[in-house]
Amino acid sequence: MYTKHKWNSDTYYNFNYARYLPKDFDKDKKYPLVFFLHGAGERGDDLDVAARNGYMKYVREEGKEYPFICILPQCPDGKYWGCYTESLLAFLDYISDTLPVDEQRIYLTGCSMGGYGTFMLAMADPARFAALAPVCGGGIPAMAGLAASIPVFMYHGDCDPVVSVTESVNMLREINRRGGRAQLKICYGVGHNAWDHAYTDEQLIDWLMSQRREK
Repeated sequence: MYTKHKWNSDTYYNFNYARYLPKDFDKDKKYPLVFFLHGAGERGDDLDVAARNGYMKYVREEGKEYPFICILPQCPDGKYWGCYTESLLAFLDYISDTLPVDEQRIYLTGCSMGGYGTFMLAMADPARFAALAPVCGGGIPAMAGLAASIPVFMYHGDCDPVVSVTESVNMLREINRRGGRAQLKICYGVGHNAWDHAYTDEQLIDWLMSQRREK
């Protein structure tokens, strides 16, 4: 079920956010959480726009069902996810406190600006996440060691004219050079819309659901 909400906090930025709960949701059962960061084109105050890519798209448009909780905060116009690191982590605390989240199975993903945001947020608190799935994004290779403890599965189009595939290649090399476990699926003949391939790929869902953070 796709629903819209607003987080109210006296200390942090109050995100509008979309929420998906699995079919036959049981508050007494623990669920994996997929935390999705959208791209620059989805900023603003319209959650339906924020949900036009990623797993929420397929929930809304096709009635797709997933075995996880999905949360999608919306970034305001003219801002970037890096402006809200502390607020995002506090918001994630709120979600974990108010929903039956399996805290050993919190997965962070995002596309384009959200792909960069995925690396940024994970590097701010690497012990929080069981796996990362940045799509057509990138990061700061010199800081890649901060993500070396987290399994990473990246997607990128080799014909991307907006964010070069070398951004993901550089992160792959640096994470693995520092002992990490990163992999990259290059989508050949694909431009910037690698998200259409990533979020319809059952391999990604199977991979995410198999990852578990050590206690």
